[in-house]
Amino acid sequence: MKRIVIVIALVILASIAGVVVRSSSKGTVAGLRELVSHHNVSDVRQEIRQTFELSPGARIELAGVNGSVKIETSDTHTAEVYIERTASCQEALDRRKVFVEANANGLRIRSERDDMGFLSRFFGSSASERVTLKLPRAISLYAKGVNGPFIASDIDGVVEVAGVNGRVQIASAVRKATFKGINGNMVVGLKKLDENGVTLSGINGNIELQFGSDVNADFDAHGMNGRVVSDLPNVSVDKSRRGNYWARIGTGGSGITANGINGNIRLTRGPELASASQN
Repeated sequence: MKRIVIVIALVILASIAGVVVRSSSKGTVAGLRELVSHHNVSDVRQEIRQTFELSPGARIELAGVNGSVKIETSDTHTAEVYIERTASCQEALDRRKVFVEANANGLRIRSERDDMGFLSRFFGSSASERVTLKLPRAISLYAKGVNGPFIASDIDGVVEVAGVNGRVQIASAVRKATFKGINGNMVVGLKKLDENGVTLSGINGNIELQFGSDVNADFDAHGMNGRVVSDLPNVSVDKSRRGNYWARIGTGGSGITANGINGNIRLTRGPELASASQN
């Protein structure tokens, strides 16, 4: 019986060795080279700088960013793109591609990872990106798949953010806002709301909603693993049953819905508006 077990173990080891041998020579050499230099985290660096002119209401898309995103907005028509890419070696940098596509109606930034060999897949590192954008305020913003903090200034159009592994902070949103699959704390300013309201779902972290003084909305949360508290004047939070909360902000109106939240939600006044009311 012991001989049979030993034979089976040898067969398995031979199979694994065969997989390694069958890996492409390029991928194997690159993987071994990367393993040797892996301790130097930022040996290779690349910068991307581009400028575009955008029309009001342009659509901004970000997808598959392996790193942080910072967006600054102002009253302009110019979009300035700065992306800093880093990797432990040139092979790692080459395996990950970054694409920047733009016209007057929109700007799209996405990154993709090429196929890699056996060693690189299991032991190699991946290149990362740090994206900094200076954009017009009059845009719509769509982001999906960001592995890092996501911070943005005031956005006058629709905001949709999904699949972020990191903190999310939006200075202010005035139209429809949707946040899904966020693994991190969130701070969102709500100066105004249109009829589409705000949707929060699948958030693993605490959420702070900062309201403008003129916002009227109905807040409804279901399936929460946490509490909802309010620092707003004349706003009380009703708890109908475990995990369900409801509150009316102002005279009520646009819906703010939260579902599947693993954390607490705080309803409060935005910092600028709070300081203005104290003066």
